[in-house]
Amino acid sequence: MRFTRLLAIGLALVTAASGCASGPSLKDAAAELQKDAQRLENDDVFKNPLMNLRIVQHPDKDLPCGGDKVKRVLRATADEERVDESLDSRLDKAQRVMENTLSRIMGYEVEHDISQADALEGRFIYGSKEVGVMVTVYIAPEAPTWRLHAQTACLSR
Repeated sequence: MRFTRLLAIGLALVTAASGCASGPSLKDAAAELQKDAQRLENDDVFKNPLMNLRIVQHPDKDLPCGGDKVKRVLRATADEERVDESLDSRLDKAQRVMENTLSRIMGYEVEHDISQADALEGRFIYGSKEVGVMVTVYIAPEAPTWRLHAQTACLSR
């Protein structure tokens, strides 16, 4: 029994270590970021022309980030129609919309930061994917409502 448990733990550690050693590849991370751009453009909420979705930077070019490593970047903005509601309510709604889009449509693991729950100056959402992609979204009180910045980790070509 004890031997079996130690063997299982040992195998788990070896598997985890070998997975960490290989890490994400630029090819996989860049492909995932390209899919994210398509998912955002095809999302029912953001494909509405009233949202004014703009892909500001497509993730199709390698950007140097030191040594022989490069990254890919996706930047986008979108805006929601202003309705007669309090700023806090509007930011809450915009935050929920983006958290749902990131987690359900785009597949990000979203971090929940309760400390900015009632911040009227804007909110930040952070998310990541195991393939080596991170996203930050700023929800602004002024237009554009959402300012998305997603990028791969710095990876070897």
